[in-house]
Amino acid sequence: MPSPMLDPPCPGWKRDLPGPTDPPKALGGPEQPPNYLDGIYLELSRRSSSVRGTFVVTVPLCAYAFIWQLTIAIRYDWFSSGDMTDRLIALFVIALCSAGYFYLAAFLYHIDVSTPRDLPIRFNRVRRRIYVYGFHQVWWNPFGGRYATTASHDWNDVRAEVWEQWGPTAGGGLIIKWGVSIAIVKPGTNEVLERFHLSTYNQDLDNLWAYVCTYMQLGPDALPPCDIEPRDANDVPAYNLALRWAPLVEWPEAMDIESRSAP
Repeated sequence: MPSPMLDPPCPGWKRDLPGPTDPPKALGGPEQPPNYLDGIYLELSRRSSSVRGTFVVTVPLCAYAFIWQLTIAIRYDWFSSGDMTDRLIALFVIALCSAGYFYLAAFLYHIDVSTPRDLPIRFNRVRRRIYVYGFHQVWWNPFGGRYATTASHDWNDVRAEVWEQWGPTAGGGLIIKWGVSIAIVKPGTNEVLERFHLSTYNQDLDNLWAYVCTYMQLGPDALPPCDIEPRDANDVPAYNLALRWAPLVEWPEAMDIESRSAP
């Protein structure tokens, strides 16, 4: 049984993928087209969820539940019937439920809309660097602590791992989640300094990393043809309100120029 190469391995580690200078394996076409591809850089999409947009439509349901609860309270005279203790209890229950509806609505809206439209990653084969567009958030706090992040790393310090995890479903069952994790190691060691996802729910994990390595080592001419047209990171479907309302991908000007150009 092989053991993890990196210290520490990613959560749910299954196996290590070839290093950035190892000969790339045979590969097929990508499951989704890159955002951009030429002889200088490759940009891949890292959209946070394929079902993004489902939570935002539940926000009106929270508002409906609040109005329904208030209507029932008024209809049955909860605020004036009974003694003072009963009225205070009714008022406390209404206030507590109302606060719960408000928080749930804000939380669901926050999940769907606060994350940028895409979290792209650029591989500049001329500079031999990668550029990562990330996002920081406190998942339980819908009112703050959210901001975009950008970082640049040397290609030689990049490592890749396949992970697999079990997670709960809304129906009480379990679902397998899998993907490719990218680690940035301390030069000359296997000590992990930073880690982020390259892809989740990709069906051919080895192929995705082989695609990147082939590009970085051999260039775009060595990649299999893709019949699907590339799309801009900010190009989202008109019907998906969550993505339409989400923040645009905006690289810092200096990094944007550097990541798209040769030295």
